[in-house]
Amino acid sequence: MKISTGIARAGLLAAAGLFALGASACSGAKTEKKADPPLAVSFGHVEMRPLNGGLSASGLLVSREEAAVSSELSGYRVAQVRVEEGAWVKAGEELARLDDTLIRSQIDQQTAAVLQQEVAAERADAEAKRVEGLDNQGVLSQEAIVERRMAARSARAGVAYAQAQLNDLKTRQTRMVIRAPVSGRVLERTVRPGDTASPGSTMFRIARDGLVELDAEVPESDLANIHPGDRAQVALPSGATVDGSVRLVSPRVEVQTKLGHVRISLPTRPDLRSGGFGKAVFTSVSRPAPVAPEAAIRFDADGPSLIVIQPDNTVRRVPVRTGRRAEGYVELTQGPPPGSRVALGGSAFVLEGDKVNPVAAGGAAAAARSASR
Repeated sequence: MKISTGIARAGLLAAAGLFALGASACSGAKTEKKADPPLAVSFGHVEMRPLNGGLSASGLLVSREEAAVSSELSGYRVAQVRVEEGAWVKAGEELARLDDTLIRSQIDQQTAAVLQQEVAAERADAEAKRVEGLDNQGVLSQEAIVERRMAARSARAGVAYAQAQLNDLKTRQTRMVIRAPVSGRVLERTVRPGDTASPGSTMFRIARDGLVELDAEVPESDLANIHPGDRAQVALPSGATVDGSVRLVSPRVEVQTKLGHVRISLPTRPDLRSGGFGKAVFTSVSRPAPVAPEAAIRFDADGPSLIVIQPDNTVRRVPVRTGRRAEGYVELTQGPPPGSRVALGGSAFVLEGDKVNPVAAGGAAAAARSASR
């Protein structure tokens, strides 16, 4: 009995020693963890500042002004087409010609009719002159005298009417040649030799002076920041960029899309084609907006976010929505308020709730050097 009791005591003492050793080890581990210094993290601030050139918008390239060319006559056959799409033409230049065979025949007929009317008018004038001074003389009745004078006036009117018809035919003959109303570039040709001319059918479309501009669609909230004369840089799908300026800001906003139209004048270039796509960056437009350093934005499966350093130096993740980017900053359309501290370097190594040692962005390099010593 004494031997077994001694063994039991020895076992209890050994267990107590192991428990004390384990507690001491745990206590030492905790002490060691508490002794670890917080991770140094450089930080910046969310602030209000203007983003120069941050406003961008896209749209289609359109002609500043288009001239639709059609025939003023109807029923005449197109005999010749002089220009093709893409051709540069001057105002008054011949574009197409109608077959004038029929109208030349009509002009000849009407010319003969005018001559006949002139002969009849001369005869009527001669008859009227014979009765001059015979009023109330009894040689002829007053009714016959008046009748001869009226016949002479009617004949002269007949000459004028026939001449007017001849002039109309001659005017139509000049319209047998379709001419460019403005100088510019031919955008479209829809007429072919053999077609029948019609006033309601467009034969050509011409971009006046070849001017093409960007019709950019801008959100309603940004329209107030754009003014005529503002500079803009337009990027084309080819990768080329073109400098332009705002010519017109639309006075209305589309009801469905809440977008307004801004017309940007561009220089005359062969690679600017009506109907193409362009993206404009308004380089002279700036307005204060809440921004964060671009290096502070983190991207993960849940989207963009910021690591905000709270007053007690603990961190928390805040989801954000971003807008324009310029000069190393990103606009925050949704996120922490201006003045908030946000982590830059080292933010990838901290977790929600960790305590950090904030270091101003300018002093981050110095802190790293001193820590390495």
